[in-house]
Amino acid sequence: MTTVEHSGRPAGAADPGLRERELLDTAQRYSFRGRIDTSAFSGPVFASARGSVVTDLHGNDYLDFNSGQMCAALGHNHPRILAAIQEACETMLHAHSSHFNVKEIELAAKLGELLPDPLTRSLFGESGADANELALLLARIYTGGREVFSPHVSYHGLSASARSVTFAGWRRGHGPLSGDSYALLAPYCYRCPLAKSFPSCGFACLDASFELVDAQATDQPAAVITEPLFSAGGVIDPPKGWLARLRELCHERGMLLVVDDEQTGLGKLGTMFGFTDEEIVPDIVTLAKHLGGGVGISSVTTTDAIEDKVVETGLTVTRSHSNDPLLCAAGSASIDIVVEEDVPAKARALGARLREHLTALIERYEIIGDLRGRGMLVGVELVKDRDTKEPAFEAGNEIGRRCFEAGLIFSVRRGGSVLRFVPPASTTLAQIDQGMETLAKVLEEVSAAS
Repeated sequence: MTTVEHSGRPAGAADPGLRERELLDTAQRYSFRGRIDTSAFSGPVFASARGSVVTDLHGNDYLDFNSGQMCAALGHNHPRILAAIQEACETMLHAHSSHFNVKEIELAAKLGELLPDPLTRSLFGESGADANELALLLARIYTGGREVFSPHVSYHGLSASARSVTFAGWRRGHGPLSGDSYALLAPYCYRCPLAKSFPSCGFACLDASFELVDAQATDQPAAVITEPLFSAGGVIDPPKGWLARLRELCHERGMLLVVDDEQTGLGKLGTMFGFTDEEIVPDIVTLAKHLGGGVGISSVTTTDAIEDKVVETGLTVTRSHSNDPLLCAAGSASIDIVVEEDVPAKARALGARLREHLTALIERYEIIGDLRGRGMLVGVELVKDRDTKEPAFEAGNEIGRRCFEAGLIFSVRRGGSVLRFVPPASTTLAQIDQGMETLAKVLEEVSAAS
């Protein structure tokens, strides 16, 4: 990592080591330990961030290839986001949820113009889980059904309702969950659950899954909720045509297709939305993460027809902060950035550079079994043996730990066997090179030690 010298610290200023120890001691006493890995109680403590770099109390810089919690994908503290927040601070922070405010209307209009027709009607929440709960509520009311289905590597949030359709993990010890939620077979081609190969399989995973849908539905099933690329589940990218076929199967049964584009939309995959390449329009789309540019806001967008029917039932959907001008101003600014700074193009360029480095590493290190992803959401799966594909859990966790100590942050998924890289759009090609050089050094160390 890069250490920033602080020899010019004013006399009497707090020693960073002492300050860090005081904060970590306080965290030990008061912070909920279930929120983080307990190893974090040994530090570091982050104090500031700009662009693609976060800095701890000691002045050490880290390249953030996880974009914070995926929410700083436009770059930490983007100046246009800060300006929008400052304006809201000077005009109106909070609004009555039963009345419109300027920023809320502006954000809804921008989403309606950006999303493909007939997706025009938006409402807002404060988190991705909020948005997915609202989306499934709309689907259930519109169809009159109860059951919802989601692929078995999916992630849709950790609130009670959202966790019930999250099958990528985070379930054990949290039951009972909703009895109206079921798993589908995911299109995990590297580890096909049916031991088939694409394209000769003809989407056998979907055919088998919908046999189960038909068998398990007690009456009218409500919806399938899916990500267009499964991020937290291991950067698993469905083959071309999977999402379109899924939509067909849903509509044949009177079900809605809900696309959770929270980790994948607004340019991150190199297209404006994660479903853009499939040339289909979902019935409901949810957005979150970098929609707020680092501020917590989410959206649910659907059609006039769906909105008309659910409103006729007398449905009221709101939250205390769901239309706050502060949050909506940040959301509006983030959409402006995505469009005007052409974030999809940036994502394609960053992703190409990442894949160039990772492809070279595949040729050097047998531990890398698969490379996948799109745009600036890229992952590699680690294996002990490329033929058996036995996962390299321990090595992956060790690589993640050593890279972090060397100043490179990314996520380790699927128990340690998948390394996920999500650099912000603010990242330079030189920073991509720097991060991949760090990874290469650590891979060499771990390979030599094994």
